[in-house]
Amino acid sequence: MFYGILVSMYALDIEKHHAPLIHVRYNEFRIVLGIPDGEVLDGSLPSRQMKLVQAWIEIHRDELMADWTLAASGQTPYKIDPLR
Repeated sequence: MFYGILVSMYALDIEKHHAPLIHVRYNEFRIVLGIPDGEVLDGSLPSRQMKLVQAWIEIHRDELMADWTLAASGQTPYKIDPLR
């Protein structure tokens, strides 16, 4: 969580979605973004928060992909540092 933005990766999401992704919530907004590129798969965010999330994805791309691999194999993903 950073700047009121909650980013989640669900360990069992691999059964529903076959591509790596994250879920992001900010107030009433919800968005699903593909990783590693941050492609919008569903939903929306205000522009300012979207830019923050995209910057965070860019900084933590390798960690996100490693966590997705862990989640896909049934292991618990590691916590990734927030944007500061």
